[in-house]
Amino acid sequence: MVDIRIDTPADHPAIRALHERAFGGPAEARLVDALRAAKKLVVSLVAVHQERLVGHIAFSPVTVTDARKGVRAVALAPMSVLPEFQSRAIGSRLVREGLEVCKRQGEAIVVVLGHATYYPRFGFLKAKEYGLENEYGAVDSFMVLELQEGALQSVRGLVKYAPEFRHAGG
Repeated sequence: MVDIRIDTPADHPAIRALHERAFGGPAEARLVDALRAAKKLVVSLVAVHQERLVGHIAFSPVTVTDARKGVRAVALAPMSVLPEFQSRAIGSRLVREGLEVCKRQGEAIVVVLGHATYYPRFGFLKAKEYGLENEYGAVDSFMVLELQEGALQSVRGLVKYAPEFRHAGG
């Protein structure tokens, strides 16, 4: 049995280790640490199996160059599950529950730069079809999900991630 819950400060070392192991390097762990330090984690959930942290998902604010004032948009990144716990629907549960929390908190739009064959199962669509671009030049892997009906009608242009994304890789 796997439980999904909001992370706590006691989880932070395990979240770091989880991302380093799941992604094979420190970039995503540094990103989460930087977003947390900047108080930019809008949602941070963990998956726990028998008191062991086995998955994590984070959402942070993004801006859109041409968006109606007050439209709240977030990025889903990163999301990971320990390799030995993958293919057990833990990632899917993290995504679904994370999206639900974002919706309840009033977020209107979620973007993700991820696997083009994975995220559409949650309703994500190619962002380019909605006039949205990203700083990384990604096309098929850059997707968007509307959490509030009609929100995508009031945004266009470049989606800008928090500066922490640019600094985490180096």
